[in-house]
Amino acid sequence: MKFILASKSPRRREILEMLGIDFEVITSDADESSDITDPRQLVEELSLRKGLAVRDAFIAKGGDLSDTVIISSDTVVAIDGEILGKPRDEEDARRMLRLYSGRSHEVVSGICLIGEDRQAVSHEVTTVTFDEMDEETVCSYVRAAQPYDKAGAYAIQGLASAYITGIEGDYFNVVGLPVHRMCCLYREIFKENLL
Repeated sequence: MKFILASKSPRRREILEMLGIDFEVITSDADESSDITDPRQLVEELSLRKGLAVRDAFIAKGGDLSDTVIISSDTVVAIDGEILGKPRDEEDARRMLRLYSGRSHEVVSGICLIGEDRQAVSHEVTTVTFDEMDEETVCSYVRAAQPYDKAGAYAIQGLASAYITGIEGDYFNVVGLPVHRMCCLYREIFKENLL
């Protein structure tokens, strides 16, 4: 089976490479605007949109999906009923980090797999708990970590790891690709193991 990753995320690429999956990257031009307020529904919808956009582009260029699976994903952070995507600017990143200080939040990722005649979408939720962060720590982190291309303004595998006191669920989901859910979904729709 051949695989296409419908994402420009370097973290998702790194995860698939670590798993030994041979894949090519085709980025999606799907519209990611949405009025959906439930994070689980939102990430499933956006993952599906991204996958379908790449499928359509792949087929339009003469691609054959008979032995190819498209993998698409979307990740958000949810806290206090608010969905946090990538921060708009430095102040937005600081605001997000203040929300996490001394508290837990959810990281929610959608995962979509699309083959020639089948597709499936699901999601994974991981709870992440941060230590208390004073204003100096928040500002220092934002200056050092460059959080602008990361959902929720942090990367668990980077500097933010110094402030995380606990995680409940799939670590790779927080990085940006819910590996266990992806493998289960693959087995469910293709009746074989991904790895």
